[in-house]
Amino acid sequence: MRPPALHRLALPGALLLTAGTVATTSSALAATEAATRGVLDQVLVIGKREQVYDIPGSAHVVGTRDIRELAYDDVNRALRRVPGVYVREEDGYGLFPNISLRGVDTSRSAKVTLMEDGVLAAPAPYAAPSAYYSPTTGRMAGIEILKGSSQIKYGPHTTGGTINYLSTPIPDARRTYLRAQYGDDDEYRTHAFHGNTVELAGGRVGYLAEFYLRDTDGFKTIDAAPGFDRTGETGFSNIEPMVKLFWEPASPVYQRFEFKYGFTDREADETYLGLATRDFRDDANRRYSASRFDNITSEQHRSYLRHFISPSDNFDLVTTAYYNKFARNWYKLNDIRDIGGSGQNLDLSAALAGAAAVTPGDGLACLRGNLACDLRVRANDREYYSYGVQSEGVLRFALGAVRHALTLGVRYHNDLEDRFQKQDIYAQSNSGAITSVTRGAPGSQDNREAEVEAVAVWLQDRIELGRWWFTPGIRFETLDLELRDKRPGRTGGDESLDLLSGGIGAGYQLTDAWQTFAGVHFGVSPPSPGGALAGLEEETSIGYELGVRYADGRGVLSGEAVGFYTEFEDLIVVSNIGGTGTGVDENFGEVESYGLELSGAFDLGRAQGWSFSNTYDVAFTWTDATQQNDAVSTDPESIFSFGAEGNEVPYIPEYQLNIASRLDFGRWGMSVNATFVDDTYTSANNVNVEINGAGQPDARFGKTDSYEVVDLGGWVMIDPRVKAYAGVQNLFDAEYIVSRQPHGARPGLDRTWFVGVEFEM
Repeated sequence: MRPPALHRLALPGALLLTAGTVATTSSALAATEAATRGVLDQVLVIGKREQVYDIPGSAHVVGTRDIRELAYDDVNRALRRVPGVYVREEDGYGLFPNISLRGVDTSRSAKVTLMEDGVLAAPAPYAAPSAYYSPTTGRMAGIEILKGSSQIKYGPHTTGGTINYLSTPIPDARRTYLRAQYGDDDEYRTHAFHGNTVELAGGRVGYLAEFYLRDTDGFKTIDAAPGFDRTGETGFSNIEPMVKLFWEPASPVYQRFEFKYGFTDREADETYLGLATRDFRDDANRRYSASRFDNITSEQHRSYLRHFISPSDNFDLVTTAYYNKFARNWYKLNDIRDIGGSGQNLDLSAALAGAAAVTPGDGLACLRGNLACDLRVRANDREYYSYGVQSEGVLRFALGAVRHALTLGVRYHNDLEDRFQKQDIYAQSNSGAITSVTRGAPGSQDNREAEVEAVAVWLQDRIELGRWWFTPGIRFETLDLELRDKRPGRTGGDESLDLLSGGIGAGYQLTDAWQTFAGVHFGVSPPSPGGALAGLEEETSIGYELGVRYADGRGVLSGEAVGFYTEFEDLIVVSNIGGTGTGVDENFGEVESYGLELSGAFDLGRAQGWSFSNTYDVAFTWTDATQQNDAVSTDPESIFSFGAEGNEVPYIPEYQLNIASRLDFGRWGMSVNATFVDDTYTSANNVNVEINGAGQPDARFGKTDSYEVVDLGGWVMIDPRVKAYAGVQNLFDAEYIVSRQPHGARPGLDRTWFVGVEFEM
């Protein structure tokens, strides 16, 4: 890896130093005053729920109660409460989320900036942005979602929006929390933490120790085969400890040093292989015996050292040094070969759709274990590293009647993806038994590194004049991208890119309750090193939004309505999500996405003066996302292949509706969450049948199902410190196709019950 380009930090560093020098001419504040002013909130995207009204764009917060009340550990379920967010499920548990904001490509959440506590969380957000790791929802204190014109602080991907996961904070006083849960499929969870803040002679010291565990056998069943009887092992195990420490020195200038280290150890019996549609309709939770070797193991280390300083009443500076490492090996069926001894090979999606190697359906027979063939299993062994330092200062001042909050930030970042992959061959007999195994040499299938070094600078100013506010901002990034291919006869190369994005948000406080806002934003998403070397242009977008917010100030009624319009150009699409494509990303062309987002909350109990609370929350999204040109790609593994101008963007539903209601009597309560999601096309050529644009059978093509899912939960306080709870997810056991990627029809989670107890003191 190259050393940091320190010379690139000179200009922004000097600007921050100058701002700090100006700010220190004012008197310093005490630590409590600085905390009240909100220096600690600088690492948040939004902050408190009420601070949504200070955001120059549409923003939402999913809170702790939203996550815990229905035992949500799946980010897909949690994000259903937010309009303008589209999720393509894959495994039923949210292990591999595919998230889109306002119509951008969903694939592996690659176009969304994912963060945890304000630090980039994707394994390699520049070099390989596809997120095979996502922070675990169940251990979070909240999730912040930002769309619209204030994304520039949170690149590198500013075309699709920002999601910031909030880990458990260090408590201000002694706090112990324990949650234990058991449920369907022999699932058990434990979430426990203990923390405290104490006053010492040298200042305040805080600590937090946390442990999160989830283990389940899984809700699918693998077909039995000779020598294999572990048919019910389709689940996963997830272990996550974390520690946080802080020290606030006893000094006239408020400072805080904070350290965090977290670790994730995950093993999942997950597969890329779905089902043929007719088999899905018979048993959506079935898995073919050919997928029995599929398993992914991963480890993730995440850490930061952060320094807060507030030397005056008008200047705050937060600096964070961070380091993340992610290693995973997804050992999974890649394709089938020598089917029936014919020497013919098939892609998995072709086999699922009934393509013929010799006769129609023989590929599917191989997957079911009813025909001799070779199962080629690939070890997608990869390591990712990302590290950097980011610093952001906020200077507050007034020029006459105009108030300013000027934010200047800089980040140096380096990330690396290291692929070292092989393939093994399992020879299968007509009975489905494995007769021999041929191991591939490590690194023989892929052996290359992709690395990106990036420096970003952003400047944003919140300007307030009476009831008006304006927030202009600009972001500049310079990237050095390098690809090193270590395979014989292969070469790499390097490329440089300069990226510029920015926008402006504006708003007017009509009354104390009503606010209107608007914004325009120019976004950008860079290609990977391989894409840059292939000549790909960076993806760009121009987005507009116009909205209105209402909050009555009593906590009875609030709501937001936003209309949005976004034009994407040079959309970067991934062509190897199933593992057998060309592996070359492409510029698809232009996409136009517009729609309406409505959200609201109403407390009937408070409105009527009842002794209990009865809340209702609604989130509705209507979207029209269409392609503005014919597709270039003819690779069936790309969901954008064979597309035509005027067609719908795949996996973006036209209608989404989520309604949640809660009864809280103090001693006991219950809640329900109901979701409707419209059906979608799964490919850009918008066909209803499993035939690709070349006329070949392919299970990736077709449609998903529209579906309605209801989750129900209830709780009762045993004493002031102990709560017992229970619930059911997918109460009516709906069966529906959520995706046809990577290979074939895939189900959502089936009906799943849980019971648990929660202790807090």
